[in-house]
Amino acid sequence: MTDRPSIDEYFLEIATVVAKRSTCLRNRVGAVIARDKRILSTGYNGAPRNMEHCLDIGCIRQQNNIESGTRHEKCRAVHAEQNAIIQAAIHGVSTDFATLYCTHQPCILCAKMIINSNIKKVVYIQPYPDTDALDFFADADVEVVNIPF
Repeated sequence: MTDRPSIDEYFLEIATVVAKRSTCLRNRVGAVIARDKRILSTGYNGAPRNMEHCLDIGCIRQQNNIESGTRHEKCRAVHAEQNAIIQAAIHGVSTDFATLYCTHQPCILCAKMIINSNIKKVVYIQPYPDTDALDFFADADVEVVNIPF
C-alpha cells in the first residue's frame, strides 16, 4: 500500500511549500484556496506590495514584545489567508464554496474575510492563540478541521 495523502493532506502540504515564500520573522504562513480538487489561489504572509519586508527592516512586533495572537494591527504583514483571497479577487476567481488550507489556524481578522468570501471549509495544521476565530466560524457554519502533521 502507498502513503498517498488524502486531498486535505495534499493541499496542506502545498500550503507548507507556499509558506516558504513568507517574509515574516515570527510565523511563516502559507494558504491555498481550492475547490473541486483544483487550486484557485495561494498566499503567504508578507508586507503589502512595494513595501519593505520584515526580513529587510526587522519586525515591529518582536521589537515591542507583542504576544502572538494579539494586536494584529501592529504587524506590517498581510496574512497568508488575506493574500490568497486578494489574489483570487485580482484575478476574478470566485471563492464561493471553496476550502481554505492553511499552515496555521486563521486569526479573527482572517476569519471575517473568509466568512465574507463564502469559503465553507477551513483546514489548518497549527493552532493559533486567537480562538475567537473558531467561534466566528461556528456561528457562520464554516467547517473547521485541524490536521496536525
